[in-house]
Parts: sequence; structure tokens; C-alpha cells
Amino acid sequence: MDLQIITPDNELFSGEVDSVVVPGSDGLIGILNNHAPLVSSLKSGKVKVSNGGQEQFFDVNGGVVEVLKNKVIILAT
Repeated sequence: MDLQIITPDNELFSGEVDSVVVPGSDGLIGILNNHAPLVSSLKSGKVKVSNGGQEQFFDVNGGVVEVLKNKVIILAT
């Protein structure tokens, strides 16, 4: 699936990934390929991005995540 992590200042990440875990306002949300459409607010925490057995972490202070048709967009603060 395609992932974009965007802040007001710049784009932190853009590319294909296997999975994403975001700190939703009600708990962690795991997102895999073919996930159901979703819009959720985010709380402060780490976004975990997995691709090919490698993991990357990005700190966010809040924001919004949208999942639609194998595309994940995170608007982070």
C-alpha cells in the first residue's frame, strides 16, 4: 500500500509499505493492505512503518489518518 506522512513543514515519508501502526485517539491502529476505509484522529506517539522486514518510526504530536483504497495519508503535527 502507499503511505504518505505529511507535516506542516515537510513530507516525512512517501512510498510503498507492508504495514503501518498509528497512535489513534482510542488506541493503536494497525493498517494492512486492503484495510477498510477509515478516518481517525491521532494522539501523540510513534508511527511504526514496516516494509520488507525493516521498521521505521516517526514521532507525531497528533493529527489525522485517512485510509482509502490501499492509500494511507497521515497529516501529522
